[in-house]
Amino acid sequence: MAASARQTAALALAHALTAAERGLPVIPLSRTKLPALRSPHRGEHRSVTCRGECGRPGHGVYDATTDPAAVRALFAAAPWATGYGIACGRPPHRLIGVDLDVREGGPDGVAALDALARRHEFAVPPTVTVLTPGGGRHLWLTGPPETVVPNSASRLAPGVDIRGAGGYLVGPGSLGAHGTYRLAPGTEHLSPAPCPEALLNLAAPPASSPPARTGTASAASLTSFVLASPRGQRNTRLFWAACRAYESPSPSPILTALTEAALTTGLPEPEIRATLASAASITARTTTGP
Repeated sequence: MAASARQTAALALAHALTAAERGLPVIPLSRTKLPALRSPHRGEHRSVTCRGECGRPGHGVYDATTDPAAVRALFAAAPWATGYGIACGRPPHRLIGVDLDVREGGPDGVAALDALARRHEFAVPPTVTVLTPGGGRHLWLTGPPETVVPNSASRLAPGVDIRGAGGYLVGPGSLGAHGTYRLAPGTEHLSPAPCPEALLNLAAPPASSPPARTGTASAASLTSFVLASPRGQRNTRLFWAACRAYESPSPSPILTALTEAALTTGLPEPEIRATLASAASITARTTTGP
């Protein structure tokens, strides 16, 4: 291994150990931002759902740890690592990552989050912010123990991704294919701030029970579910109901009813169209596979 590669790996380990000392579970990442260790189950013919119970490394975010000895062992097994990932949703911080993508000619996640905050009447507090090589940023927020926040991509708004349980954030100091992730000036001294309640409601599943999934949900039950949306959960409930509608053999009449219901709750028509499009995309990927 060249001296520069050894220095990069040593620096990544040093940053990871610092994060682990702060109670943030970490794993080594390669330059592609993917977990550096391959699955120990590759090549096995049977379906494997192991999340680390086998005791071997290579289970992605499920390897994440705050134990210094375990962190060193993971990086020793992946000397090519150039960065580290921080597991979200894990105690004590229970991180919720808000990944704001900013690309020329693409969605502006920062502007989209600002618009979302105005629409739902919340303010993002000062918090740890990591600048990405591509011009985006990661906001670190914390969630309550009783709330499980799932991962999502552009569901809340174009360019706004959520990293929750089972996801991870690229840690500051990591080297990716396009450059280094670094803390935004002025946020180095901050701790992750609590997630605003309205944003938490948007990012988390609906708090009340959705219609039971016994076969295809009826148009009436899905429409009632959307009509009963409290402020802060309208988009989330519409997305869930639309996914169920797309699972139906005849989704069009249900989607029409859902659109009318969402308009009644006060959701703007462009946001409704974007939510339905996201539901269509997610459902298509689920039914057809990767």
